[in-house]
Amino acid sequence: MIIQCPHCAKGNRVPAEKLNQSPTCGACKQDLLSLPINATAANFSELISQTSLPVLVDFWAPWCGPCKMFAPTFQASAIAHANQVLFVKVDTESEQMLGAQFNIRSIPTLAGFKHGKEVHRVSGALPPAQLEQFVNQLAS
Repeated sequence: MIIQCPHCAKGNRVPAEKLNQSPTCGACKQDLLSLPINATAANFSELISQTSLPVLVDFWAPWCGPCKMFAPTFQASAIAHANQVLFVKVDTESEQMLGAQFNIRSIPTLAGFKHGKEVHRVSGALPPAQLEQFVNQLAS
């Protein structure tokens, strides 16, 4: 799969089975998973199903105030749990088919996946302590 580096925006080809091995960007050498991955319809299915890592998806929209307020919390958690949980963001405005496919009715919505199957979901911007619980539950 192609993962866009969150630091320099270069595309990197990473085999899905290698996502749990701390992949780094070929251009800037930064950790590819230290920040959330922006998912699209083209790579979403592979991101959630082809990795051994649990995946936490933030379904959000650019016009959503609570989404904007929650983004730094989600990013901080991605940094803290890099290579333990794969953090993914889906812009439901530009990826409307993904929002419809997962029946997203309110945003932000967090969905946890293991081996391609949704195992937990919560709607609303979580405070850091609740997000930490969600991540720990997903990682266990």
